[in-house]
Amino acid sequence: MSCMTSAAVLLCASIAFAQEPNPKLTFEVASVKPAAPQAMARMQGSVNGGPGTPDPGRIRFTDMPLRVLIMRAYDVQSFQVSGPAWMDSQRFDVIANVPDGATKEDVRIMLQNLLAERFKLKLHKGSKEAPTYELVVAKGGTKIKEATRTAAMPAEDAGDSRPGPPSRGKDGLLSTPHGQLGIQGMANGRMRMHGDAVTMARLADILGIALGRPVVDRTELTGTYDITLDFSPEGLGPGPKGPEPPGAGGGNPAEAPRDSNDSGPTIFTALQEQLGLKLASAQGAGGCAGRR
Repeated sequence: MSCMTSAAVLLCASIAFAQEPNPKLTFEVASVKPAAPQAMARMQGSVNGGPGTPDPGRIRFTDMPLRVLIMRAYDVQSFQVSGPAWMDSQRFDVIANVPDGATKEDVRIMLQNLLAERFKLKLHKGSKEAPTYELVVAKGGTKIKEATRTAAMPAEDAGDSRPGPPSRGKDGLLSTPHGQLGIQGMANGRMRMHGDAVTMARLADILGIALGRPVVDRTELTGTYDITLDFSPEGLGPGPKGPEPPGAGGGNPAEAPRDSNDSGPTIFTALQEQLGLKLASAQGAGGCAGRR
């Protein structure tokens, strides 16, 4: 497969690569295959199993682009990764057996070594100034509800936490693990962000992944919240810059035009209308680090 022959990637992050990943830390066996085509729009894919779950001996990365696999392996966000266009458009299913006693950090290094082996991944260093967003409470206050269960409490329906393939609800969407936040496409062409017992820091992280730009939590909300957000996929996608929020050059963001295909409000408008939150443009520095 030509797309798995070589990938030269720039990691932009405050990561310290003091030494090369331990080459002896590898999965017992691993399968990397192209993901099956999906009928609905999609974004991140899902991760199931591994250390700290009911299925610690096997980990599954389902329907994931290479960009997200790199993010998982090196603990970085989308805007911190630059590389060939196919690492966003082509998706993969990875199933790997994890050695007994391996930690989550061990699995990250195993994934680094797997990417280097199967994709001939080469990383290099760099640095740049990067525009950012700040997540703040919108005028009029928040509309989000505090979580009925904490992230530490198990869900009544274990769903994806059980060994086996990821489960789906009646709407066809993948179940989101308790305490996590995911984005998936719906049959009506909109995207849905959903999760329970989610922190604002986690919401900021996921927004940064979706928009391709750092998002800093400035809400001063310290609890956990149940989040559901429906919005148009227009303007989303990974990349170093990300779109400008409506109103960045003047005007009222809440009055931003909706998509011409009527697939719902933009993510900026949806945040204000549905959650009572707002993304404001800011400027920040981003360092880059990697290995070649």
